[in-house]
Amino acid sequence: MADTGTTQPIIIVKKKGGHGGHHGGAWKVAYADFVTAMMALFIVLWLMSTSQEVKQAVGGYFLDPTGHGKQAGSAIAGQGENLAIKKDDMKQLKTKLEQAIKELPEFQKLEKNIKMTVTGEGLRIELLENDKGMFFESGSPQPSSEGRDLLTKLAQQLGTLPNSILIEGHTDAKAYPGATYTNWELSADRANAARRIMQDEGLRTDQVSQVRGFAAQDLRDPANPDDASNRRISVIVQYLNAKPVQGLRP
Repeated sequence: MADTGTTQPIIIVKKKGGHGGHHGGAWKVAYADFVTAMMALFIVLWLMSTSQEVKQAVGGYFLDPTGHGKQAGSAIAGQGENLAIKKDDMKQLKTKLEQAIKELPEFQKLEKNIKMTVTGEGLRIELLENDKGMFFESGSPQPSSEGRDLLTKLAQQLGTLPNSILIEGHTDAKAYPGATYTNWELSADRANAARRIMQDEGLRTDQVSQVRGFAAQDLRDPANPDDASNRRISVIVQYLNAKPVQGLRP
């Protein structure tokens, strides 16, 4: 073929590789960011609808994730918030115990003689006597069948908790009819009898931190020192990490 003297242009063909463009991976990053933002929004909305105690607990975590330092800016504020949360827990425990006690066959008979109160110590459960003796035989440290059943039910519920337990015995102001055995011995012996039953029926051996006998020194009804309600056993479920209680109850 004759040489025409012209140079043919060089044509370069570029091939598209993979699935770039509209089918790349950048959209996955954007979608992940969107999902994360939505989760954060839902968490914020949930927090706005919760109780103040929950908000304080969550805020306390971010202020001190280790849980060893101060909360809410100061030691005093942190202790107050912890106490409030634990008081809410005690209210829930009170409701749970009330439901459990209702299962007792003699509940209708016992109902008016069982009082539960959330106090500065914890949950105070009081077993109040009547004139004839409800939970203990009259003038005796021997529990009645109703008292034994109730203490057993309490032990089964409280034994599942990490909280320490205090047990107190109280009498009225009437002198015990004996020369050597007095209200001091009676109150302490009743508290110890309650402890033995509760430890046999569910409390851990190390769960009872104190057993105290007050005789008539801490009357429930000071205006009527001889009233039967002053004769009682008190079981106190302490707040976690509570310091040993000194002196009489407030």
